[in-house]
Amino acid sequence: MGRFRLIFLVLFLSVIGVSFLTTPAFSQAKPIEITYAQFQPAQHFNNKLSESYAKEIEKRTNGRVKITVFSGGTLVAADKTYSGIVTGIADMGMSCMAYTRGKFPLSEVIDLPLGYKTGAAATKLINLFYEKFKPKEYSETEVMYFMAHSPGIIHSKKPVYKLDDFKGQKIRCTGLAAKVVGKLGGVPVAMPMGETYDAISRGVVDGSMAPQESVKGWRWGEVVNASTQSFGAGYTTGFFVVMNKQKWNSLPPDIQKIFREVNKEWADKNGIAWDENDKEARDWMVKIGKKIIPLSAEENAKMAALVKPLLNEYVENMKKQGLPGKEALDFCLAELKKLEK
Repeated sequence: MGRFRLIFLVLFLSVIGVSFLTTPAFSQAKPIEITYAQFQPAQHFNNKLSESYAKEIEKRTNGRVKITVFSGGTLVAADKTYSGIVTGIADMGMSCMAYTRGKFPLSEVIDLPLGYKTGAAATKLINLFYEKFKPKEYSETEVMYFMAHSPGIIHSKKPVYKLDDFKGQKIRCTGLAAKVVGKLGGVPVAMPMGETYDAISRGVVDGSMAPQESVKGWRWGEVVNASTQSFGAGYTTGFFVVMNKQKWNSLPPDIQKIFREVNKEWADKNGIAWDENDKEARDWMVKIGKKIIPLSAEENAKMAALVKPLLNEYVENMKKQGLPGKEALDFCLAELKKLEK
């Protein structure tokens, strides 16, 4: 009996020893789970970039962090993304500031028709703006990075070679773009992106203002006849990528460092991707027999003059709120000039 007791004791101690050795390993192997809310459809290049961002974080943390991207607004709707991250419905996410106009007042300088020509410049500008002014409007979350789309320009059934050709055309638009259309003499028609194809094909609207990539991504090139490079009134839409504060504060410092490194890289990747997709869309338009119309310097100057009151309006609105709107606008105009050289 004594021998059996000894064998049992040895086996018991072995099991206890193994459990002590393996428990920490199992605990270390369990990754930190993070949910990422994306409103763009799964096939959109921005959603794919979000997925590659998630994979890069997982790779650089050696699997210690696992990010799951929920596309198409399946976790949180586009206009509820920021509040959903604040309340913890999603751990992090991407959306447009324009969906909640007034929530990010100082940052609305980015969406103004400053004469953007590229998505890379627009994206660099919004990140420079944030670093310079650090607006408190994002203080409820931890900012990862920002991006901004390539310039919103005219896509229409009736080709626009000069400003007069645009007057009276019914143009689908949203947010600040509606004011741009109105200033240029068009008739703004508020409409979601997803309804635009049918509306143009049925003649409900004559065209739309959006980045060049939209004509291929949303297949508007099948129902419009031309894209006009109306850069004089080129506007953009700012996007944020933010994380829930508590989630961020729970991450170990070395993981936070990795996030910061990847954030900088992906801001650039997103900006460049807009321009690459613009080029693909232009090439596709030409291939299917549609026109790409570069406006003359004179016509672009006319457009810039017509939308300038929107810039002044922004400054006045910020002044009423006690925010440095003039400084923000002057900074953005000066920096954009350098970036678009």
